[in-house]
Amino acid sequence: MASSDSETVGSNELLSKSPQVFTLQEIDNLRNKDKEEVPLQHPWTFWYDKTIPGATADEFAASLKKIYTVNTVQGFWAVYNNIPKVHEIRPRYSYHLMRDERRPLWEDKANSNGGTWRFKCMKEDSLTIWQELVLAVIGEQFVESMAEEDCVCGLSITTRERDDLIQIWNSRSDLAERSSVLEKIRSLLPGVRFITCFYKANPGHHVFEAGNRSAR
Repeated sequence: MASSDSETVGSNELLSKSPQVFTLQEIDNLRNKDKEEVPLQHPWTFWYDKTIPGATADEFAASLKKIYTVNTVQGFWAVYNNIPKVHEIRPRYSYHLMRDERRPLWEDKANSNGGTWRFKCMKEDSLTIWQELVLAVIGEQFVESMAEEDCVCGLSITTRERDDLIQIWNSRSDLAERSSVLEKIRSLLPGVRFITCFYKANPGHHVFEAGNRSAR
């Protein structure tokens, strides 16, 4: 698959199901879709990477691959429908959807004051959770759940052997306790039980449990 700057991403060795590789013509078609009538409020960028235990920040950044930046509803679906679904990618690989073109890295300047809500989920629920939250994120459905100067700026899913990990990124860790993100997620996914959930701030990597219990 290719990113918006025409960089080809070789995915055969990364994903159990290889995505279609975008040709230059297909990239042009995606760009044309981004000129159609239903723009997103903000651009969002798809990324993927492989989790490497013990990797340095530089090694992790090197494993990170940009898929494409979408600007419209049509562009979003053109990308989403042409990459493997979350249950089709190998364990230890991650998809990320980030606001604008920020990278899904703590070290990225745009994320330095933020953090992530982390949810461990059953693998059979991952596809439903990912699609529901992706649509909520690009549709800015979390706006009313955040403090006035905070926002949801990313969404990640990491596939594992027995369960999967969902992360929702926000821009201000100091305002996280004033949000109602958990309540919003329960309303979006009323039939899903998460194994655990907690919040982790990026700068100090400070962790506080959000009940360290199943969330519903």
